[in-house]
Amino acid sequence: MSKVYNFSAGPACMPEWVLQKAADEMLNANQSGMSVMEMSHRSSDFEKILGDAKDRLRRLMNIPEDYEILFLQGGGSLQFSMVPMNFNKNGADIINTGQWTKKAIAETKKLGKTHIAASSADDNFTFIPKITQDDLDPDTDYVYICENNTIYGTKYKNLPPHEGKRLIADLSSCICTEPINVADYDMIFAGAQKNLGPAGVTIVILKKDMLEQQNENIPSAMLDYKTYVDNNSMYNTPPTYGIYMVGLTLEWLEDVIGGLEEMEKINHKKANMLYDYIDQSKLYSNPVNPQDRSYVNIPFVTGNPDLDKKFVAEAKERGLVNIKGHRTVGGMRASIYNAMPVEGVEALIDFMKEFEEKYA
Repeated sequence: MSKVYNFSAGPACMPEWVLQKAADEMLNANQSGMSVMEMSHRSSDFEKILGDAKDRLRRLMNIPEDYEILFLQGGGSLQFSMVPMNFNKNGADIINTGQWTKKAIAETKKLGKTHIAASSADDNFTFIPKITQDDLDPDTDYVYICENNTIYGTKYKNLPPHEGKRLIADLSSCICTEPINVADYDMIFAGAQKNLGPAGVTIVILKKDMLEQQNENIPSAMLDYKTYVDNNSMYNTPPTYGIYMVGLTLEWLEDVIGGLEEMEKINHKKANMLYDYIDQSKLYSNPVNPQDRSYVNIPFVTGNPDLDKKFVAEAKERGLVNIKGHRTVGGMRASIYNAMPVEGVEALIDFMKEFEEKYA
């Protein structure tokens, strides 16, 4: 079968340039005479891979020197526990915008005071709540958000107020899709498997002075951010091959794409093409408040569940795979992360037009 266009929400498609370079280096990475999979994480060969990945990420995102860059395991889901375990002393404000904040709320409640500052649950998470400072609990330590919501297709365009509090953000599905001002955040975390590499690596960008405000008696060194800072993310064996793949993806973003400003232009082009077609269509609709629409996760429905199933089946026959929407939303969802080429979106729109002509 020829290569398909993979619209999966994650693990997602990866740049062909990255996959080809990894294939070329599979047996002999960086003239080491071995695969990265075989390297000791204590070796100079791997230390260079790790260092290069950190340096590229710092350049691409313009990360200030007073921020640490860590590579962890456990996905975003472990961060739902690690964040409050380390930093929830007096409480956390969480803005509930979907499945991933719901899970973070559940874990935070086990570990300390949790205040839901706002929620879009009543409208099936189709918008981003707009809050003021007065909506926050004055005693809490930090405000927590999920910036882009893979399931519901919403995206913060402006960060919430958090005067006197830390801002902690889950950027798992939007990291490196556009430039951001890292200094606006105190902590960022992101699973790599949507925009930066394969599953198995979690990137944490942490302001150094956060470590001065940690809880005491964290039950395990493996759950303490300071452990990873002190050991350069290598307290135990890190996900070495995953970090290598993240490094290649960052190389692609920096040297092939030309940086995050260029990546943003491409991502906006793809999203605008698809939204423009959906908005003028007589068959498809997108449920999200237009000003809160995601650039990388675009849900759409026909309004007929049986027709949605037919769309998914026929799309797969055309090489447009993993287009089925999440069970809580239904319909379809096109995840068009960094690695999805413009041609993939064009192919999807062409199929959508044909399907609409046949069934509308």
